[in-house]
Amino acid sequence: MSEPHSHSHLWPGVPLALGSAVLFGATPPLSKLLLNGVNPFMLAGLLYLGAGLGLALYRLLRGRQAAAGEAQLTAGDIPWLALAIGMGGVIAPVLLMFGLTLNTASSSALLLNLEGLATMAIAWLVYRENVDRRLLFGAFAILAGAILLSWQGEGVAFNRGALMVAGACLAWGIDNNFTRRISATDPVVIAMLKGLVAGVVNVGLALAGGALFPPTSVIAATAAVGFFGIGVSLVMFIVALRHLGTARTGAYYSLAPFIGALLAIAILGDAVTLKLAAAGVLMGVGLWLHLSERHEHEHDHEELEHEHSHVHDEHHQHHHDGPVSEPHSHWHRHAPMRHRHPHYPDLHHRHGHG
Repeated sequence: MSEPHSHSHLWPGVPLALGSAVLFGATPPLSKLLLNGVNPFMLAGLLYLGAGLGLALYRLLRGRQAAAGEAQLTAGDIPWLALAIGMGGVIAPVLLMFGLTLNTASSSALLLNLEGLATMAIAWLVYRENVDRRLLFGAFAILAGAILLSWQGEGVAFNRGALMVAGACLAWGIDNNFTRRISATDPVVIAMLKGLVAGVVNVGLALAGGALFPPTSVIAATAAVGFFGIGVSLVMFIVALRHLGTARTGAYYSLAPFIGALLAIAILGDAVTLKLAAAGVLMGVGLWLHLSERHEHEHDHEELEHEHSHVHDEHHQHHHDGPVSEPHSHWHRHAPMRHRHPHYPDLHHRHGHG
């Protein structure tokens, strides 16, 4: 049985993933303005601390209102959260920073594109997210554009530093997939904890290496960039995971280097190059292939009980005693059903394909 949809299957996952990429893509050119005289470890730490502390303040101000609309972390979520933070907030930044000291900048820039590839590969091969040739071509077109942007006329140097950078990308890919496991819970709390842990780790490394805190004005500016470019961006990324799955969210997120390059032209006066134009074409083709995807077939929903933020759409037809506001979060049951409509591998469509 087919049922009407109140909105496009692209909403809100695709705008959230693209918005996350825009905010994160803006971070490098803005950070470059702040980098003069600031230790890179310290800058990374202050960016993440700005994200964590800013989201903590937001959570404190919203209080019960914020908690009512989102499922809260449970004891069963803590191991996945700890693994995600350990991989993405501790292991990856440390591997990257040490890798950068042992590797050339051009080689490291190329290798950093492995994060998107690792994220998608793990989602497809380990978690069995649905993928077809159209999506593969789109994902690799976006990645090819990112690689082209990173190309500085030199290849990848295969040394210990390169292995560390590649290891950091793998850790972030694992982090993204682990985060999907808990994406039904409050994204602000997840991003806040990730920001605080990564911030403390990087600031600690900076202080251990003899770095000093920059002036207060630089700390404040860095924290503001971190709040939006890392904190808000990560919240949007986590919510996008709910609606799109990890592979598709990771593909959209791979557009961030192109967005950063465009902003560098506007903010820093960088030149428009043929390389940038070619990368834009590749990424544009990849984006079109993903946006024009229409995965639609008759599928079964097995009985399911869980908690997450939701509205009363075709997948959430249950009774409440009295009026409720939407979106809201509570433990609810999904009765078995069979229907047909366009969908992504979201919280309710993680089924197999023959």
